[in-house]
Amino acid sequence: MLKALLTTLFALFAVSSFAQADSPKAEAGHFRHVVMFKFKEGTSAEKVAEIEKHFGSLEEKIDTIVDYEWGHAIPESRGLDQGFTHCFVVTFKDKAGLEVYAPHQAHQDFIAVFKPHVEKVFVLDYVSK
Repeated sequence: MLKALLTTLFALFAVSSFAQADSPKAEAGHFRHVVMFKFKEGTSAEKVAEIEKHFGSLEEKIDTIVDYEWGHAIPESRGLDQGFTHCFVVTFKDKAGLEVYAPHQAHQDFIAVFKPHVEKVFVLDYVSK
């Protein structure tokens, strides 16, 4: 199980790093906030779409966010994704930006929206190299 989790994380970081390589915002030293969701069985497609849209709106509401991207698990990752279907990557210039984000009211409001519909959440914060 640990091997599968590590393989999944490596794949996600590789995809994230490749996707951001051409971005002018993808500078070393930025703080990345990676969030993965495993939705509860029975969560409607409409509710998932609402959550995706709400997460995306945080970039407009929290000025310390310098970049944002997200995506769905691809079919080839089934079995390694452990049921996580969505990955969101939020980038901050520095640790102070991340520290503003966490308690920000817009972020807290978002947590209230997704929490009843998510079975598991995986969060990893790191400094880009």
